[in-house]
Amino acid sequence: MPLAAFRLSAQRLIPIESESDSPDELTRRLPRGIFTTFSTNHSGTRVLGLCAHLERLYASTESAPAPSASRADLRRALSRLAASNAPGESRFRLLMSAADGTVYVIVQPFTPLAKEIYERGVKVITADLVRHDARLKDSGFITESQSARTRVSGDVFEVLLTKNGKIYEGMTSNFYAVLPVIASDGRVGRVFAEAVSRSSEAIPARSSVIARNEAISSLGRGLLRRVGVSVRKERYPSTSSGHRSTTDPPRNDGATLVTARTGILLGVTRRAVLRLARGEGMSIRYRAPRVDENFAEAFLTSSSRGVVPIISIDGIGVGEGRVGAWTKRLSLAYQAYVEERSESL
Repeated sequence: MPLAAFRLSAQRLIPIESESDSPDELTRRLPRGIFTTFSTNHSGTRVLGLCAHLERLYASTESAPAPSASRADLRRALSRLAASNAPGESRFRLLMSAADGTVYVIVQPFTPLAKEIYERGVKVITADLVRHDARLKDSGFITESQSARTRVSGDVFEVLLTKNGKIYEGMTSNFYAVLPVIASDGRVGRVFAEAVSRSSEAIPARSSVIARNEAISSLGRGLLRRVGVSVRKERYPSTSSGHRSTTDPPRNDGATLVTARTGILLGVTRRAVLRLARGEGMSIRYRAPRVDENFAEAFLTSSSRGVVPIISIDGIGVGEGRVGAWTKRLSLAYQAYVEERSESL
């Protein structure tokens, strides 16, 4: 199935004729409203955070016209459309018209990003642009930001939205920066991140995600001790799958993750990644990072792309200009989280 659009009335999917070749172009032709975008996994049978995506759509209906279809009707429609693309995956964009509550479904076959993107990282640029109301994922912003979106081409992967020299989010993603590690004896450097990177290379490629994470943690601490940094080893209870609980205390490894909390869309994937970061021992600082700030690492997250490493911003290298150890670690943790927590359609 190529790119297709439907109007949903109760359980009826009514096709919409369109010559649009991208979800953004098609969205601009539809009535303005609240939208959400996500992709399937497990051969089109599951979605991470599906309930949260539907809540984003239906939460705004309390003072708006009644939706043309219920959540249950929409889930059944999504399941039918995903089955038509199986065993391949599907990417969905759902939109609810602010004018009359009509539910629209845009669907296309979904191909995950190439492995090389996660291994090599991406280049991004900035634009002096922010959303008028970041609390709502308003389709009107797609039209308002059209000129900035045209800059995503060639080796430019994403445009970061900025204001007064601060980075708030990506055009279609959330943004995070990892600050350089400050060792426990006061020396500034990337000791733990470098230790994790060196350790990661020694872990067998066929090891499970959980085994790799635990081995990286253990070896990283060993290298820290060799350079004279005091590290306290702590044990935390695990979930039945072997993951540490995301509510466990931090391990005080020294890494700080910085991301805006206001003036941005609070993405579904963002919520999961922040929980995973805490579980991996990172501290979270909620503020918009400055464009001219020194980052050890940076990355983007979105429902369809997961954790995407950034190696340069506006042509200036981030950290060492390659994918950082913490970003790799969070990417592995996120992959395991998707496997464990995705919901059935």
